[in-house]
Amino acid sequence: MMRVDAWLPRAARAHPDRPAVNAVTYAQLHDRVRRTAAGLDGVAAGDRVAIALEPGEDFAVALHAVWLRGAVAVPHDLRLPAAERPATDHVVSGALPDADPAGLAVVTHHDLDAPAAVVQTSGTTGAPTPVTLTFGNWLWSVLGAATALRAPAHERWLCALPLSHVGGLSILVRAAITGGTALVHEAWDTGRVVRTLTAGDATVISVVPTTLARLLDAGLVRPPSLRGALVGGGPVAPDLLRHADAAGVPVAQTYGLTQTCSLVTTQRPGEGTAGAGRPLFCTRVRVAADGEIHVRGLTVAGTDPHAELATGDLGRLDDAGRLTVIGRKADTIITGGENVAPTQVEAVLAEHPAVADAAVLGVPDAEWGEAVHARLVLRDGHTTDPDALRAHCAGRLARFQVPKVITIVDELPRTGSGKLRRADLR
Repeated sequence: MMRVDAWLPRAARAHPDRPAVNAVTYAQLHDRVRRTAAGLDGVAAGDRVAIALEPGEDFAVALHAVWLRGAVAVPHDLRLPAAERPATDHVVSGALPDADPAGLAVVTHHDLDAPAAVVQTSGTTGAPTPVTLTFGNWLWSVLGAATALRAPAHERWLCALPLSHVGGLSILVRAAITGGTALVHEAWDTGRVVRTLTAGDATVISVVPTTLARLLDAGLVRPPSLRGALVGGGPVAPDLLRHADAAGVPVAQTYGLTQTCSLVTTQRPGEGTAGAGRPLFCTRVRVAADGEIHVRGLTVAGTDPHAELATGDLGRLDDAGRLTVIGRKADTIITGGENVAPTQVEAVLAEHPAVADAAVLGVPDAEWGEAVHARLVLRDGHTTDPDALRAHCAGRLARFQVPKVITIVDELPRTGSGKLRRADLR
């Protein structure tokens, strides 16, 4: 067993007056957490406690209060039906309890082998799956990311992602471990995010390609304090990278999963190379003979750090150890005996000036086995037709990759964090 000082009390002692979450200082947060922990009647060490709250300061208070009681936090995605949320022993919802913490016996250390949180996968290709992450998984993930990103002592990380998913939750945890500040928005609001970045309030933001495109289309230019926009959730189209570079937005492409406690690989902000960067120092990546990405290390959920996680994603490593993610193994379209990665076709379609959003899927076909179909959302004020779009693709893709059918739709199904819900496409 290896134990470390409990993260929030440690940060409150070291940085009492520094903002922890939005304008709430570490001293204020610690005081609120102790009072909430005192009011969590019946919660015992090891219990699973659902946090059924919207993103914000109360969510952070509840998270750390659960940990001060030695319990396991289970963030609930409030958009999911109750039947799809993980079962728990207790639920924190509504107004937080407030009790006198005098005499409260709280946890002073975190056991790195103990479960810290149960987080559901994003459910982009099926029903969400709960994943148990330990305090050790979180600690190594934070240390690995801080090293790779060359993080300063006081990072201000803007979070407009759901806190029920690992990408958003990791921002709260990262702040507590490093003594940084989490700037938490209740939901994605493009205008608000642009204003926050333009005001110089944030040094880092986590986005997906769709939300990065929204920021750039909304006029984000040279945010004064932003040193990195970390882009995950899928490959970034070259045209979008060029747009970001022209706008003075330093992009760092990343790759991560819930099962790896967020990041597996990352570029440095503004690195400008293709792909998703190199693995964290505490994580090992290899690509199997069939192209599937395998990961092992201290960030991977489970008790055996030597066990490999078969991610279900396809990729390749270059001679410098940089990973390029091609797509999901299960999403591969087999048409006329040829393999097509939907993300590659989507990236080409996204480069067309009339296309705002793109999704590609395989549809059963009597002649080809599967046929490549595309569904597109057009930019406001733009028009085009399927023949023009196929001609655009033909100049950049092999013939078998060009969509046989292209349908224009009003919107595509996406998660709260902006990832494409491929299961809903089918």
